[in-house]
Amino acid sequence: MKKEKKRRLNKKAFLLVIIGVLAGIILFAGGSKGLEATDSAEFCSTCHIMDDAHDSFMESNHATLSCNDCHVPHDNIVSKLVYKGKSGLGHIYYNSLATDKIPDVLHATQSTQEVTNDNCLRCHEPILDNVDHQDVKDGSCISCHRDVPHGKGMYKSDEWYEPGNVDAKK
Repeated sequence: MKKEKKRRLNKKAFLLVIIGVLAGIILFAGGSKGLEATDSAEFCSTCHIMDDAHDSFMESNHATLSCNDCHVPHDNIVSKLVYKGKSGLGHIYYNSLATDKIPDVLHATQSTQEVTNDNCLRCHEPILDNVDHQDVKDGSCISCHRDVPHGKGMYKSDEWYEPGNVDAKK
């Protein structure tokens, strides 16, 4: 009798472990896909306040990037997730409970400016030696390149659309 009871417990424990592993895989895959989806320009443009930013971004040379390539830290996964979560909660608040407080024009906070500048440098650092940056006032890319990629006049050149360009719109 004891052996039979012990065997049943072992089967239950094994079944619980299998269920736990499968649940973990599903949660990890779902969480990973959710994070990927919330990085996309399509997701970010679901809030009407982002329409102009999305439209100008899609016409820029940076259109192949995700919004979070520029707008969240990339030094480690923890800082990325914390920053993304904090920003996301703020966006949810303003777009659902405080719609009367949403500004007509969005301006980056100091924190966002720092993160964006770090990401500019992360991608463009190899070419900085080829360009004179002596007149940069505050050491910030944004001080001179404020309209990249969301401003007027920073659109894709004709070469962008040529057939040989792998990033060209289809």
